[in-house]
Amino acid sequence: MVESKSNAGPSPELFFETVNAYQRTSAIKAAVELDVFTPMGEEEKTSQELASQCGTSERGMRILCDYLVVLGFLTKQANRYALTQDSAVFLNRHSPGYMGSAIEFLLSPMLADNFKDLKAAVRKGGTALSAEGTVAPEHPIWVEFARSMAPMTTLPAQNMAQLVRLAPDRNSKVLDIAAGHGKFGLAFGAEYPRAEIVALDWPKVLEVARENARAAGLESRFRTIAGSAFDADYGSDYDVVLLTNFLHHFNAETCEELLRRVKAALRKGGRAAVLDFVPNEDRVTPPVAASFSLMMLGSTPGGDAYTFSEYERMFRNAGFAHTELHALAPTFESVVISQA
Repeated sequence: MVESKSNAGPSPELFFETVNAYQRTSAIKAAVELDVFTPMGEEEKTSQELASQCGTSERGMRILCDYLVVLGFLTKQANRYALTQDSAVFLNRHSPGYMGSAIEFLLSPMLADNFKDLKAAVRKGGTALSAEGTVAPEHPIWVEFARSMAPMTTLPAQNMAQLVRLAPDRNSKVLDIAAGHGKFGLAFGAEYPRAEIVALDWPKVLEVARENARAAGLESRFRTIAGSAFDADYGSDYDVVLLTNFLHHFNAETCEELLRRVKAALRKGGRAAVLDFVPNEDRVTPPVAASFSLMMLGSTPGGDAYTFSEYERMFRNAGFAHTELHALAPTFESVVISQA
């Protein structure tokens, strides 16, 4: 039995909040596209000031900002609006943690349209929009992913490179599977001057990764392998193989197949490092990681958000010796590290 949110008895509040949730999405999308948050980076603003700076009507800006206060993105004193701590870090374009560009991927019709008929996906047990969903070969959404999601990965990538340490006194090799923007592999290149980084992805996606390698000044230690992670020749003797936000797209058997290929590419004692949404064993906590299963139901034929025990079993079945779990602040994700 689900308890109501107060002691006053049953309430329809949760139902109405959920049914109207599309308005929350529309509000944050509009605010990012109008760049509402950046002008408040220096000082509080009235709706009149924001309307003038963002090119909107005063009425429209007032209503939007009041709604953003209700949602928790802004604060309001008298008639002046200000950023919350989270909005200052993640929604001000001048912040190094800015993630507003992520809406281009997260709200792309190529992704969002998978949820227009979720009923069909529930009945089928996987994406109903197409046979392969977002895991179709060379799906164009991954170019959008590489472009839009790169800015928000800088800090997590740095933290992952410090967590999965390489020996600084010898040459090493890192393979970044489904590299996308390449930021995770490049973070290892920046952290370890003797590391060679190899990025594997579809050809058009790798164009973005190469741009980021040039921008980071790491092009001389960065090379690419174009193709499918299930077919391409990885090479061998890697110290670390990165699998960031990739395994959740596939069923457990397919993940084990891939992990066997990963193990064969690692040197003795090498490690595979998975970054992913890892729910607790109850599969309903913590909320963000647990909710990710629904994303995979709508957009893939058999993907899931796997618990640590499920990852442990996959790695064991693929021949790995020891697997451990680490939280990766400030993200909602965790790192699973397994030694060959």
